[in-house]
Amino acid sequence: MMLGNFHRTNAIRLTTAFVLALGLSACGISGKVERGDLDYESYSAKHIFERGEFDLANDKPSLAAQSFAEVERLYPYSDLTKRAVIMQAYSYHLDEDYEASRSAAQRYIDFYPTDEDAAYAQYLLALSYYDQIDEVGRDQGLTFQALQSLRRVIEVYPDSEYARSAILKFDLAFDHLASKEMEVGRYYLRRDHFTAAINRFRVVVEDFQTTSHTAEALHRLVEAYVSLGLTDEAQTAGAILGHNFRATKWYEDSYDLLTRRGLSLEARGDNWLQQVYRQMIKGEWL
Repeated sequence: MMLGNFHRTNAIRLTTAFVLALGLSACGISGKVERGDLDYESYSAKHIFERGEFDLANDKPSLAAQSFAEVERLYPYSDLTKRAVIMQAYSYHLDEDYEASRSAAQRYIDFYPTDEDAAYAQYLLALSYYDQIDEVGRDQGLTFQALQSLRRVIEVYPDSEYARSAILKFDLAFDHLASKEMEVGRYYLRRDHFTAAINRFRVVVEDFQTTSHTAEALHRLVEAYVSLGLTDEAQTAGAILGHNFRATKWYEDSYDLLTRRGLSLEARGDNWLQQVYRQMIKGEWL
């Protein structure tokens, strides 16, 4: 049974009679189940699992996760236990308890690696990192973790319905890392720390050339190298822009910057950008 069916069938699977019976038995005549009063050990695995589904249907993922966890704890050999583990991961994720979601997803992968929902468990594990990448300035450790986990979805479960989404998110996370390098590079460039800036922009050009930041990184290299009087490097960076990014504003800005100084946009000298230029001419850039 695929995970996507769980949430869509919650309302159908839970009957009004069951909900009322569970509520009344837990809290007298009020009909409202209070978790502190609910003795899980008095109910079957099926009843507890359905209580979790009911809570999911009513936007209470934290309570749902608690019920699914109780199924796993009280009935470890039940036929519902496997589903309860993956539903824990799903419920915790909805509740933004990413560490708990990751733990449940990893348990599922460890215990049921060949199950049809193993791909979804791996995808949830990746999301537990990915969904915390909310701004460029944060520690990039989460981004690296997300990339590793997303790559595993893509490589281990290439035919799953989650592989395509994982590829898209992988590209976005990769772009996010490049954004961080650009942010730091601009910081150094504004303060005339040209060598430090060059080191950051070089990382983007060499390691993140498939992202949306490559053209700007090349232009910033032109700016930095011109400021240092290293014209061969500046001209070569401009040549790369002209070869692959002529339609961008970054090419236009570099063209103006170089030609005002009587410099052409051509590969010159023997430097790391020359190697990049040769790779591009041979079609090995992307």
